[in-house]
Amino acid sequence: MDKFDEMIGRAMSEEDRALLARYQEQGYVSEALGMFRGPKAAVVRLVYATVLVSFAGAAFAFWKLLGATDPTTAIQWGTGTVLLFQMTVLCKTYLGSHMEANRMLRELKRIELQVAMLQR
Repeated sequence: MDKFDEMIGRAMSEEDRALLARYQEQGYVSEALGMFRGPKAAVVRLVYATVLVSFAGAAFAFWKLLGATDPTTAIQWGTGTVLLFQMTVLCKTYLGSHMEANRMLRELKRIELQVAMLQR
């Protein structure tokens, strides 16, 4: 694979190198922030807002659970804590799968670009 990449690198022009550099692997933070741009940005913003609200609610419910003296009240606050925390995990799972889908699409674009450069 490295030999193939070297052969492609030697055959590329400066313009081709710049185009390929545009689709290079990104860091985690830039990938996460990149989800807030593009066609699904509104959905990602809504999910992220849901994560923040759910986590804040789970923290509040846990705080109330720790201060509960009545077993019935403790069960109610405990149930709320678990459900809100599960909502947070579910939303984070969606964001993670969305980020992985973006990574796969970027790799496919790189492969398409390499094939197009080889066909010239």
